[in-house]
Amino acid sequence: MAWNNVWEQVFSSQEWGKYPGEDVIRFVARNFYNLKDRRSVKILEIGSGPGANLWFLAREGFYVYAIEGSETAVKQSKNRLNNEVPGWAGEITVGDFSSLPYESDFFDAVIDIEAVTHNPFIESKQIYKEVHRVLKAGGKLYSRTFAKGTIGDGSGELISKDCYLPEEGPMAGKGPTRFTHEDDIKVLLSPFSNVSYGAISREEEGVLITKEWCITAIK
Repeated sequence: MAWNNVWEQVFSSQEWGKYPGEDVIRFVARNFYNLKDRRSVKILEIGSGPGANLWFLAREGFYVYAIEGSETAVKQSKNRLNNEVPGWAGEITVGDFSSLPYESDFFDAVIDIEAVTHNPFIESKQIYKEVHRVLKAGGKLYSRTFAKGTIGDGSGELISKDCYLPEEGPMAGKGPTRFTHEDDIKVLLSPFSNVSYGAISREEEGVLITKEWCITAIK
């Protein structure tokens, strides 16, 4: 279920994700800014949307790869990079990231910003297993995923474990969304030898709107 056509409608109808989050910048800076030859660093984003993170990575000189199901989002990404980052290096592919079209031990890092979270539990475990496969030894994953307690958790139709078609909250009308329990983080990322995480949240007038796990894992 790694791709749901509802996102084609989203990216075709509204402005979405133009700039990277501070947490993504921090992850990249902490791990790769000290390298002299950034073009030798290969970073993959799964579910890259219209390319906010790709734009940042390309501007910083990294070799960027992406796999995204929406043809519209891929076109938006390529157009932006061509216009704003002349000479950028990489590949942006329309595809399904549940089975990654890359050789094993290939990437230095993989980034997932609220993409795997739109898949049921069992499918998400398989996606993380695929991510582990394509990472080099010592390669790093950064994954941000919705946590239990976010508005929409428990609303709408239950698809599978902790996965709903939310009828309220920021993911209402955007297909299946899985809300991860803290105890399940290391279960989902079981192939990785080193998993750490924290949380970011947003409140409005004292009401929790979103809570997300920010997970870093090392192969």
